[in-house]
Amino acid sequence: MGVSFMRGIAHTLAQIARLSLPYFQSEDRWAGRCLLGAILTIELAQVGVAVLLNSWNARFYDALQQKNASAFGYELVIFCALVTVLILLAVYQLYLSQWLQIRWRQWMTNRLLGSWLHDSTAYRMQLSGDCTDNPDQRIAEDIKLFVSNTLSLGTGLLGSVVTLGSFVVILWGLSNAAPLTLFGHALGIPGYLVWVAIVYAVAGTLVSHRIGRPLVALDIEQQRREADFRSGLLRVRENAEQIALLKGETAEHGRLMSRFTRVKDNWMAIMGRQKRLTFFTAGYNQVQVIVPILAAGPVYFAGTIGLGSLMQTASAFGRVEGALSFVVKAYPQLAQWQSIIERLDGFERNIADAARSRQTLEVLERSAGCSINASSLDLKRPCGAPLLKIETLDLTVGKATLLTGRSGTGKSTLLRVLAGIWPHAQGRIEMPARSRLLVLPQRPYLPEGSLRDAITFPRVLSVNEDARICALLTEVGLSTFSKRLDEHAHWQQKLSLGEQQRLTVVRAILLEPNWLLLDEATASLDEPTERMVYALLRERLPLATIVSVGHRSTLRTLHHRSIDIGPRHAYQDMPCLKKRTLLPRRKLTPYRRNNGELRTLRRITATF
Repeated sequence: MGVSFMRGIAHTLAQIARLSLPYFQSEDRWAGRCLLGAILTIELAQVGVAVLLNSWNARFYDALQQKNASAFGYELVIFCALVTVLILLAVYQLYLSQWLQIRWRQWMTNRLLGSWLHDSTAYRMQLSGDCTDNPDQRIAEDIKLFVSNTLSLGTGLLGSVVTLGSFVVILWGLSNAAPLTLFGHALGIPGYLVWVAIVYAVAGTLVSHRIGRPLVALDIEQQRREADFRSGLLRVRENAEQIALLKGETAEHGRLMSRFTRVKDNWMAIMGRQKRLTFFTAGYNQVQVIVPILAAGPVYFAGTIGLGSLMQTASAFGRVEGALSFVVKAYPQLAQWQSIIERLDGFERNIADAARSRQTLEVLERSAGCSINASSLDLKRPCGAPLLKIETLDLTVGKATLLTGRSGTGKSTLLRVLAGIWPHAQGRIEMPARSRLLVLPQRPYLPEGSLRDAITFPRVLSVNEDARICALLTEVGLSTFSKRLDEHAHWQQKLSLGEQQRLTVVRAILLEPNWLLLDEATASLDEPTERMVYALLRERLPLATIVSVGHRSTLRTLHHRSIDIGPRHAYQDMPCLKKRTLLPRRKLTPYRRNNGELRTLRRITATF
């Protein structure tokens, strides 16, 4: 048990080092180190004032016992001076500690957010189904609690160690100056008061650890269940319309209360464990007051020491015992701190694992050549099951391509592979050098904020571009939005899906990609509006190559070529790209290019 306990401590210390040290080695290290140094210096100064107060105890109570009014008044002045210093030290320690907390928290938040959002890591973590639950809580709440608890417990531990070193010397000297006397016989036990304090504190620490150890796992589970409950409430808020249309309020109420019941059950378990721990710690703290009096009482009654020495002994004993009992008194906070450390350390490890789980594609950028070529592509589901095999694929620049096929055959996943975010793929892809690729999904993302920022996401355009944005809004049939560019709202909830899709068409034109991948990005539009959108994209983005995924038969008339994704028995019924027979020629919808010339699109087949 002792070996496993020490291993647990070593593991926890390693986790703390991994989470803490990077900040004090970062670009903000000098500010952080100076603030930490000032906080620790103040902690040491507080211990020094406590030593002076211990000596003051002896003089003050001796003056009371001797009824010396002048000495009594002088000691009151000394007490006021010491208390004033203590107050100033406490105030500035809190102020500097909060200053360091917000700087440290800002740095950790920026680093974790950067790692989580870098190169589609958040998406890959979501796909992998790892144990990271509620990353929003890890970043928003756990970092704050980690920083505050690390500072408070760290300074508390330092203060306890220095206090122990300082007051053990005082208590040892008091023990030797007044040897233990029982029934008129002096017992030669050097520093007996120190040994009493050590035995009392060690016994209390062991019992506290045994009672409170389950609190760590319970705190971890409580944070997870609380976060699950909050995320459920958030989903209800974001999908209020759909729930209302389905008359699902009663079902959602039951589902949310079921989650809250899990919160309550774990909370009840925490209550039971903390009740037992509080029974012990409350009794322990109360008995602590009388233990030094009982230990030094026989010496006092024997007339060896006066009232002042007795009170000084009680004060020194309390300081030594308090320093030794640091774990006992801080155990609930330590349990919460360890659970936070486990969650943050696990989150960082999962981010690192997701960052390593990049797709095993050989992606080559060619300086010459304009098409996208792929060979031996093997797409898999996150669980490892096969999804789509592609022997060869050629997407020629300037040739609009339509990907068709039944739902679930891997069309959208192929676009994710081309975009470089799908990790479960093997093969080889050749991309044109310095090509700008943009994907428009069926359900757009519009960040909360001004309409201008929602349209231009992820870029931020100046108000100088407003005239161009307004002109494009008019062309997609959203002229009424031209006067609302500065309006702030949750646009993804406020707008219909069709309006959102038209806004992302404006976004695509503003971003000017070389390759535009449309994943059913016009599925919520009526057919005339859909034709208008494709015509607008060709007119405004003459150099962009469009690759679309869709199910409407009318989309065929808007593309040069069509690739059907369906089953092929040669691959064990595994969905793959197959050749299409040449379709009869038919006249397609005309559109106008930039030079004003009317051109006619004809559908052709993909060759492999």
